[in-house]
Amino acid sequence: MSLPSFTLAPPVNIVSHLPDIPADRVRADLAGLPPCDGYPVYVKPLRWRTRPHLSAYTSFDDREIVLQVPKPFFPFGEIVPYAARRLPGEGMRFVWLTEGITLRSPREVLRYLYLHEWMHWWLREVLGRRGKAETACERFALRNYLREDEVTDADAREALKRKIVTPVTPIVSSNGNGEGRLFSFPA
Repeated sequence: MSLPSFTLAPPVNIVSHLPDIPADRVRADLAGLPPCDGYPVYVKPLRWRTRPHLSAYTSFDDREIVLQVPKPFFPFGEIVPYAARRLPGEGMRFVWLTEGITLRSPREVLRYLYLHEWMHWWLREVLGRRGKAETACERFALRNYLREDEVTDADAREALKRKIVTPVTPIVSSNGNGEGRLFSFPA
């Protein structure tokens, strides 16, 4: 089921180089996500060797966003670092805070990658920041790629803060073992 989009409307130019994922389907998959004014979105295949993975980039010189969908597509997992925490003691030592996600469809891959790259675009073009801010982009994509409602600038501003949006509560599986998750995702 695709939602009508009031955000990713025709001013955003979407070009798909994948015959099985036409531009109209990409537009439907990205429904509810904010537009990247002046930057066309290109969807290209990612030919992987050992396992599928996430790959995308924003070219500020060419003013374009390129999303790569693994071909052939199989559901795959990715470990996403969303923050770093300083370790006590001498020196500047850090440990990455990560979340494991499973991407089950090209739609989820497109939404995750677009949100990540849109955050880079927003930081540079809207806020005027030059930094990479990878962890903020990962937090923004993690929090929003499975959402069914509209994603806004307010969600991007929330991702700039390194706080946990949803409380950490263990999810109890059917066999009684708890599985702790930092982010809650809709079922």
